[in-house]
Amino acid sequence: MAATGDDEIGLVVLWVTRDREAALNMALMYAKNSRLKGWWEQVHLLVWGPSAKALSEDAELQAEVAACREAGVEVLACRACADRYGVSETLEGLGITVRYTGEPLTGYLKDGWKVVSV
Repeated sequence: MAATGDDEIGLVVLWVTRDREAALNMALMYAKNSRLKGWWEQVHLLVWGPSAKALSEDAELQAEVAACREAGVEVLACRACADRYGVSETLEGLGITVRYTGEPLTGYLKDGWKVVSV
């Protein structure tokens, strides 16, 4: 799930906050609309830190992440974070790829992807 290696630059929405209002009204809304409206060809949502716990407990956040996936957003959750919160299996059950993400994030940055952190 790192950058594709071609010349196309994509967007990574790095969702770290447990704040559900910021998640619903910025991170998830922007990720989904970026794909639906064609603002970015590739959009990846990276669930990292406290957002993993919040997502595991909140049906509305889960529904919005599912809508992002349906719109073509690639969703990845940090395994180290999810394991620390004990939510890896829950996130995988939601269809989210859970893996270590330090290296993929570094790849996005080095490849010139745009990163928005919320």
